[in-house]
Amino acid sequence: MGMHIPTREDALSLLKEYNKTTNLVKHGLAVEAVMRHFAKKYGESEDMWGIVGLVHDLDYEQYPEEHCTMSRKILLERNWPEEYVRAVASHGWGIFTDIEPQSTMEKILYAVDELSGLIIAAAMVRPSKSLMDLEASSVKKKWKDKSFAAGVDRTIIEKGASMLGMELTELIRESIIGLRTIAGELGLA
Repeated sequence: MGMHIPTREDALSLLKEYNKTTNLVKHGLAVEAVMRHFAKKYGESEDMWGIVGLVHDLDYEQYPEEHCTMSRKILLERNWPEEYVRAVASHGWGIFTDIEPQSTMEKILYAVDELSGLIIAAAMVRPSKSLMDLEASSVKKKWKDKSFAAGVDRTIIEKGASMLGMELTELIRESIIGLRTIAGELGLA
């Protein structure tokens, strides 16, 4: 059985096979949208980056204790290329794995995973309940309020931004633009 280059359909059905929680599927779609946006910006493969974003939390619902490790196992069993598998595992660096993000794709995933959650939370509390009028400055204000989206690890986002040599504001702004592409699916249009 040779290497299998996954399609988006493969990735989405795999995500739904392992995750029955709507929120986890939505999170996958959110991270996918941000990854696709950055891939376009960097002139990289939007499909590859998007697929990695879509399945990055593949094992989270069923194997929270073995997060990233089980994803690695599941994807390798399905003959996914190492580049995809490594990227998925690397987003848990320092917490679940010792696989440090090295490629730009891995660093972006590491930086935007938690950030996408914070941005969505910030959009949900707006009067408009929309991503379309959300600005980076509003997210920065919420960022400073530690009780807001308290589960979001801000230090990981900061570490990701510095790995990329990117200003936090720019990272937030670009992530919002990516999320706007699926605002309708997220119920935040």
